[in-house]
Amino acid sequence: MDNQNQQFQFNQQQMDNLGKGFKNVAGKAGKIAGAAVVLAIILILLGGSFYTIREEEQAVVCTFGVPKAVTQPGLHFKIPIIQTVEKVNTTIQGFAIGYSSDYTQNYNGAEGADSGMMITSDYNFIQIDFYAEYRITDPVKALYASEDPVLILANLAQNCIRTTIGSYGVDAVLTTGKNEIQSNIKDMILTKLEDLDIGIQLVNIRIQDAEPPTDEVIDAFKSVETAKQGKETALNNANKYRNEQLPEAEAEADKILQDAEADKEARINEAKGQVARFNAMYDEYVKYPTITKRRMFYETMEEVLPGLKVVIEGTGGDNIEKILPLDTFSSEEEAMAAAAVYDEEGEEE
Repeated sequence: MDNQNQQFQFNQQQMDNLGKGFKNVAGKAGKIAGAAVVLAIILILLGGSFYTIREEEQAVVCTFGVPKAVTQPGLHFKIPIIQTVEKVNTTIQGFAIGYSSDYTQNYNGAEGADSGMMITSDYNFIQIDFYAEYRITDPVKALYASEDPVLILANLAQNCIRTTIGSYGVDAVLTTGKNEIQSNIKDMILTKLEDLDIGIQLVNIRIQDAEPPTDEVIDAFKSVETAKQGKETALNNANKYRNEQLPEAEAEADKILQDAEADKEARINEAKGQVARFNAMYDEYVKYPTITKRRMFYETMEEVLPGLKVVIEGTGGDNIEKILPLDTFSSEEEAMAAAAVYDEEGEEE
């Protein structure tokens, strides 16, 4: 009996010791787990206290509901739980209007794929596609001034496009008026975006494609475009020929004018010289009229007499004598021929 009591007391003591051991181990494990949880919370808080802004991004830090833009790239600190961060892409982005694109957003509006179908001022239907480029200029307004600023821009672009296309004829939309149409649409959108002030800016909008809705009309417009190109080619060739011929004609005209001016000056100078000689002669004549008359008579005779021929015929035409010029006839035949000519002239008289 005593041995049994001793054995029971021993087993009870061992059980008490084992229970204390378990309690010590559990207490230590609880402390370790609590420390691990605290450490994990600290690490989570520290990890959420820093954020990085890349070159093409800006961030909006919201503290108790008050947003503030952070524009400097790099590593930044925020207060965990209290502050939240939203990043905004500020690079130039784009979306298609009127057609599907595999690499950009596509805003077709409520009309779906038919949003590119429009009507011109001359009541013609036309399929026209646009591509719009934009960027975020104010991240705070882009996030909090509207729910979706890009969708607002797309709907605004649709409105401005239809308004502008409706004021142009189909020929202008398809051919020569594209640049003017794009410029007018861009100016209209920029004006309306400035009034809305939602933190987004239109960079550019351009026509990607414009064509009639049916194949027959497309072929007709292609023929018209080909004819216009032929017209432009003919005009360019005509202008080229004109530019080649005009300098030559102008040079010839200048030469004629210069020759006429030179001839005019020569005639004027000659006339002035004759007038001067006549005036000088008249002055001498007034001073000595008799002497001047004689001198003029002698000078005239000097010019006239060398070319004068005087022939004297005797009675019956037998005796012919030449007085002037003083040189003799070269032969008798010449003298007889001259006499015969003279006789014929006398008979005619």
